[in-house]
Amino acid sequence: MYQPMADLHACVTHPFPGSGIPHRMIRPCYLVVDREHAGSISTRKLLIESAKFNVITAYSAQEAIETLDTFPAVDGVVVDANMNDISTPDLIRAMKHRHPAMPVVIVGTPGGIAADGADYGVELFEPRQLLDLLRLLHPEKSDAIAQREQNLESRRE
Repeated sequence: MYQPMADLHACVTHPFPGSGIPHRMIRPCYLVVDREHAGSISTRKLLIESAKFNVITAYSAQEAIETLDTFPAVDGVVVDANMNDISTPDLIRAMKHRHPAMPVVIVGTPGGIAADGADYGVELFEPRQLLDLLRLLHPEKSDAIAQREQNLESRRE
């Protein structure tokens, strides 16, 4: 059964003495499966990283399966609805076979985001909706990130 091992993707920070910023913060880590070509910069990856989440990117369904085998402790998967090498429902089935409880979010065009096995669907042109959903999947970790950002901001003032 899927058990996230938070320590596997812990982010170690080195705070200023007396800042109240935690020494160690656990951030959610998402596998982003994007059909952009390898070597390009995935805008979905950049978007998710802007929320201070860790991201591992795969650029094909086969790479996604291999990456999930290598990094089984990801907190969830964000999948493009229109994968090129195998069908998105087949990819989701393969991932769910390995980790049945792992949340899978499919991203696609309006009306085209349904896929067998996906836990959530988000429209392609709704980046705020994607970030809000990912935050809801791990509220404690997301709250810790927000608190850390507030602490850093107050240090700057």
